Amino acid sequence: VLSFIIFICYIASLAASFMMAPLLEFLLALFLFFAYASKLNEKFKGAHWPLADFLRCVTAAIIYFAISIAAVSKYNDGASKAAGVFGFAATIVFAIDFYITFNDLVTFLKQGSSDGPEGRKTEDEDSDSDSD
Repeated sequence: VLSFIIFICYIASLAASFMMAPLLEFLLALFLFFAYASKLNEKFKGAHWPLADFLRCVTAAIIYFAISIAAVSKYNDGASKAAGVFGFAATIVFAIDFYITFNDLVTFLKQGSSDGPEGRKTEDEDSDSDSD
């Protein structure tokens, strides 16, 4: 929702050249929302969904921070200033989401590593001790 508000503010401002970043972020967030809501993440196990969400949060926070600084410092109209302020708020929101998603990503990666060679090694050691 915040990305859509920022998009509308940029359309109404002199800084209309910045409108593509919030639009793309809004569409990407909408896609991931529907992907999780329709349980596509459970159907397509090959995609690393937590990693995609993590990268979306990181890039969104960086891009919103950069374009907000540019919008507030370079343009003097009210819509640009509002878009900049909302952009700073979005930076904070995406930084919080980045932290939460990072914890999910670590959990996801730990689950994947238990299927790796370490997990098989302990099974082999168990079978060796059974034969003794």
